[in-house]
Amino acid sequence: MSINIVTLVGRVGGDPDIKYFESGSVKCRLTLAVKRRSRNSDEPDWFTLELWDKTAEVAGNYVRKGSLIGIKGSLKFDTWSDRQTGANRSMPVIRVDQLELLGSKRDGEGGMTDMSSEHF
Repeated sequence: MSINIVTLVGRVGGDPDIKYFESGSVKCRLTLAVKRRSRNSDEPDWFTLELWDKTAEVAGNYVRKGSLIGIKGSLKFDTWSDRQTGANRSMPVIRVDQLELLGSKRDGEGGMTDMSSEHF
């Protein structure tokens, strides 16, 4: 048995990057800042998120820089060859299956908005 499940809650680092494909698919990329539970660090951990199709469209319509969201997905690695050096590169990416809209930056840390129950 193998398990690959990632659950995160954090604030979006920038507006969504949406791409539409001729096939009809939609892809969205976001960055997510998540505070680590540690007394010694105020720096967040940053994650790259990849959303597809309906979930990507929802993110494009409702998520903005500073939005508080929750996600559930799986960890994957994007790999490519560096154009200048030819070296193999990889980057961890969270492939999002579920998106929860929890609020926006102006709502403050403790508050949730009416969209807190929205689940895509």
